[in-house]
Amino acid sequence: MDATGTSIGSRLRRWRERRRRSQLDVALAAGVSTRHLSCLETGRALPSRSMIERLADELDIPLRERNGLYVAAGFAPVHAERAWRDLGPAAEALTALLRAHEPYPAVAIDVRWNVVEANAAMRRFLDLVPRAVAGPPLNMLRATLHPDGLAGCLISPDRWRANALRRARRQLDRTADEELAALILELESYPVPDVEPVPGAAGPRTTSPSRCAWRPNPPCCRCCTP
Repeated sequence: MDATGTSIGSRLRRWRERRRRSQLDVALAAGVSTRHLSCLETGRALPSRSMIERLADELDIPLRERNGLYVAAGFAPVHAERAWRDLGPAAEALTALLRAHEPYPAVAIDVRWNVVEANAAMRRFLDLVPRAVAGPPLNMLRATLHPDGLAGCLISPDRWRANALRRARRQLDRTADEELAALILELESYPVPDVEPVPGAAGPRTTSPSRCAWRPNPPCCRCCTP
């Protein structure tokens, strides 16, 4: 059991249920008996380090969460976590890729949608986000969907909001990240963009402000253009 009071067995069971798999399915794929897997989940047996690795691979558990499994079982964490700027050639390659994308905007985000790096074109957009919304950390979903953020510059904010939340929920289902879960709850609390019926059309049309509230002159995007 780790410092949070969560046992290794309950963690394994929670990940198996999150992946919507039965004990029999996981046990066969990992090469263990169903009885042994049941004993691991109920705490009647403790997994070895190699067993944790086998089950984590089979359940596709993210590396950060695997460290929690190791700690809960009484082992030291295996996977180190470093700031992206400490990744040497990988960080240099990411920066070069973003620069090569100019003059078009491009951004790199982490699993929680926090901005890791952005090229100059994207920075011009992000500089428009009010300080109260921009953080730190600067979060792309919050900056885009917040009523005081970039939402007023979206052509179809209702459609963009639905797609973004759908993707974030799928990501949460895969990672079980608590900070991402809290972010989704915050985003869902934002007001849904209004829509108005279009005469003769099959569906509604999203109403957008005539211009970005924080950058009325000169125009900075389509919704700022008369």
